[in-house]
Amino acid sequence: MTIPRSVCVYCGSRAGAKPAYAAAARDTGEMLATRDWQLVYGAGDVGLMGEVARAAQTAGGRTFGVIPEHLFPREVGKRDLTTFVVTETMHERKKVMFMNADAVVVLPGGAGSLDELFEVLTWRQIGLHEKPIFLLNTEGYWAPLGSLIDHIIEQGFADPSLRELVVTVNSVAELETALVSAFA
Repeated sequence: MTIPRSVCVYCGSRAGAKPAYAAAARDTGEMLATRDWQLVYGAGDVGLMGEVARAAQTAGGRTFGVIPEHLFPREVGKRDLTTFVVTETMHERKKVMFMNADAVVVLPGGAGSLDELFEVLTWRQIGLHEKPIFLLNTEGYWAPLGSLIDHIIEQGFADPSLRELVVTVNSVAELETALVSAFA
């Protein structure tokens, strides 16, 4: 018997400037459902969050959403998920999402997505977990972050091993292959 897997997806509560971002979010949600991997995400029904969740649902996937009370109106909390959790704080939200996932995928997003990424990256760097972390680099969105990580290493603030803790993929097909490999 295979163990059901869950993938935490961090992404924007806005659609972003390029239609490719929403398309990749939809493709990610559909891919997760097709693989029978549960989507764990921020429970919003707006922006890329809404796109990934609706696509997963349409494809018959399991969805696990976590939203703090104060963001319920702003992110339009999506109540029709398989599992819907309301927390008191952002810290609780992030903890519940992370604890219910076997891997982390970061789609394009803003400061919140960066906060979530850097928290799980830091935890991995200091040995608190070994969950794989993937950046979906849709149309080169995360290229500047790769340059920043290189700069941090070049300036002596991290070991070169930091680069190996985040895997950058350029398409949902590459993401699927990387997740299959990580779960093997």
